[in-house]
Amino acid sequence: MHGPVGHLWEQLCLPRLAAGRVLWSPANAGPVSFERQVVTFHDIAVLDHPEWFGKRFAAWYRWLVPRLARRVKRIVAVSEFTKSRLVDALGVDASKIAVIPNGVDERFSHASRSECCELRRRLPVPRSAYVLSVGSLEPRKNLGRLLEAWSQCVDHIPPSVWLVISGIKGASQVFRNAPAMSLPRRVHLTGYVPESELPALYRGALTLVYPSVYEGFGLPALEAMASGVPPIVGDNTSLPEIVSDAGLWIDPHNVEAIAEAITRMVNDVDLREELSRRSLARSRLFDWNKTARATWNVLSEVR
Repeated sequence: MHGPVGHLWEQLCLPRLAAGRVLWSPANAGPVSFERQVVTFHDIAVLDHPEWFGKRFAAWYRWLVPRLARRVKRIVAVSEFTKSRLVDALGVDASKIAVIPNGVDERFSHASRSECCELRRRLPVPRSAYVLSVGSLEPRKNLGRLLEAWSQCVDHIPPSVWLVISGIKGASQVFRNAPAMSLPRRVHLTGYVPESELPALYRGALTLVYPSVYEGFGLPALEAMASGVPPIVGDNTSLPEIVSDAGLWIDPHNVEAIAEAITRMVNDVDLREELSRRSLARSRLFDWNKTARATWNVLSEVR
């Protein structure tokens, strides 16, 4: 169920179904009347940046989230950043928040070179050397500035290297909320790539550029790291705590900084190889089994 009907079911029917038990609500929402509940918050972007969302969606969640966060027994936050926002913005008692990071699927570390080559032919990606962006139409993903940065650095990296943007259907959508400009040279838009093919797409990249301006966690950066691909990420919100020293941090609002980081990562093979080793090591700290055990422990504590 979706939309208003889904919200009504969640608020009116779900509490009756969960009566007498502990309820786990895994994605930023849950019935406000039900106290014996654990909610996982991935972020509170709807409170921090309501302008990114539809008016009705934002209004509903701006009413729901503060009341839910204060009402429930325990909260799971996927990052220290998300925990800090719940405490600072909503006044939630820090002691009732457990920080339990997301994990990363093992398949991202198992993609082979032959799978990469086959995917490249099928999409088709025009060159074997590429910088990857796993994008969406959300303003927070910062694709407009990324493309401006690419236009600045494209003449300072080898001509065989392209920018490959996954998840975007066409240039008109890329620039819908970005400054008007033509698509820069050596940019390839793959359109939607199925989840099953993402490991091969990551594995074939030189680097992932993820200059998001707001992330509660930043799963694409972790997926790239698990693939041995060092990321370039925004130096804000949750991304530094996820990436640590396994990638390059940049000011996501600074086009020149993004361009400089891409140029450095592409041209400096030694740096890229060192960060690739760090990325693999860092990604092993994020395990779904560990996430599941920690979440179960929080649920078991609720009385």
